[in-house]
Amino acid sequence: QVLLVESGGGLVQPGGSLNLSCWVNKTTISIYYMGWYRQGPGEQRELIALINTSGGASYARSVKDRFTISRSNAEKTITLQMNNLKPEDTAVYYCNRNGASWPWGQGTQVTVSS
Repeated sequence: QVLLVESGGGLVQPGGSLNLSCWVNKTTISIYYMGWYRQGPGEQRELIALINTSGGASYARSVKDRFTISRSNAEKTITLQMNNLKPEDTAVYYCNRNGASWPWGQGTQVTVSS
């Protein structure tokens, strides 16, 4: 069974930064496209950042130029650097493979508020 463990969330003021981390308990993640998803209050879960096996990334328009996804295959970890956070970024953040076919982890709460 795949286990996804997200961490790094918290309360931050608008304009602030956070760095999220996701650890995956598979033997290797190098063969998977990996993504960060988020679910805001009353909203559906959405894919916001995707990283391919070569390290190339794509982003949802709402986070482009503010968020950066990266990966360490050796550490089986995906990270999301979030800068210039806005109140609308408030959500529970999750990682998963592209297509979200693994069981979801517990997520990490990000709250952006003054």
